[in-house]
Amino acid sequence: MAERRRVVVTGMGVVSPLGNTLDEFWTRVIAGESGIAKMTLVDTDKYPCKVAGEIRDWDYTLYMDRKDGRRMARFSQFAIAAARMAIEDARLNLEGIDLERVGVIMGNGGGGLQSDEEAVRTMDTRGGMKVDPFFVSKRLNNMAGANIAIQFGLLGYNNTIVTACAAGTQAIGDAVEVIRRGALDVALAGGAEAGICELGLAGFSSMRALSTSFNDTPERASRPFDRDRDGFVPGEGSGVLILEALDHALARGATPLAEFVGYGASSDAAYLVAPSENGAGAARAMRFALKDAGIDADAVDFVSAHATSTDVGDLAETQAIHTIFGERATSVPVSAMKSQIGHLLGGSGGVETIACVQALRTGWVPPTLNFEHAGEGCDLDYIPGAARQVNPRVILKNSFGFGGQNAVLVLQKYEG
Repeated sequence: MAERRRVVVTGMGVVSPLGNTLDEFWTRVIAGESGIAKMTLVDTDKYPCKVAGEIRDWDYTLYMDRKDGRRMARFSQFAIAAARMAIEDARLNLEGIDLERVGVIMGNGGGGLQSDEEAVRTMDTRGGMKVDPFFVSKRLNNMAGANIAIQFGLLGYNNTIVTACAAGTQAIGDAVEVIRRGALDVALAGGAEAGICELGLAGFSSMRALSTSFNDTPERASRPFDRDRDGFVPGEGSGVLILEALDHALARGATPLAEFVGYGASSDAAYLVAPSENGAGAARAMRFALKDAGIDADAVDFVSAHATSTDVGDLAETQAIHTIFGERATSVPVSAMKSQIGHLLGGSGGVETIACVQALRTGWVPPTLNFEHAGEGCDLDYIPGAARQVNPRVILKNSFGFGGQNAVLVLQKYEG
């Protein structure tokens, strides 16, 4: 049996509520800043949640032709921007490699939800024949990945993972598998989401999933594992990583930033929007990922939690971590990036995995903001308030989505 190809990260790009460059994003993460503020993309007068992690002063023309950008939904614009920055960060010369061996695997939750809303309003007020002729090609979930391929001429395997909040992480895991099996040498992988619109706000508000108690102090609204958590804060953005087979990366003189050594995915097969009891499905995916990496849970130095700031979700993840780490669970550092940027849904996995790579590179791990009083059953080391120098060698990255979709990555410091 042929030896499994090693897969490394060689470049990253991010569009986030904490900044639209990797340097700004990471500087603000480690400074413990919040990117959550009053919602501006929607008139919130009729809705109880009035805060969000938005991309402020967005100008897509910095990353693509104006005409091309007008024909895309906002989530595709974010994805292309992040992809362009990742390609530049990796110093990937697309004219010097076989583009049939370069692919795209992106995660997305809702597609062009804003485009749906705009089309229905137009149809209702002006008639169906006045709907934007690009509506269908804007709103489809696969269009972030498709538009990346079109923009950069990438001819290889292209896929879109639509597993709700697990999508970005699962896309990265699937990209690792595609490279391992030899179908690609390079993959642009991650997630993108732009669902902050009235339709999205109405849907999540009606199911009482959003935070409503901290509208006057937005930076306090996302509070994973805290006693006073009352729902997630909507966010938007994109994170894209350049994944490469190690031999391909070294042959072109690239510098590996981190290595992906394990990936696990599972299904709760239980409920539509709640996790399975005791976090059993999440624990299963974590166990699968560790087995794939060939390491024991004792080797893990840090857990990047999914942690959306919902009662049942945060408790289930805490229980899953106890299941996997046993007596060591309370001593493993765990943090929740959504406390800083909100919940980017399908875009979360890409952005949060970039933070994991940065943690391996710098030794610093992000804080969990607003953890003031532990919620019932939430008894782990959640790195409250301020970033911590942990110097991790191995990181476990969790993402869990509606429908009981679970995806977990194991990242390792690249050591040659």
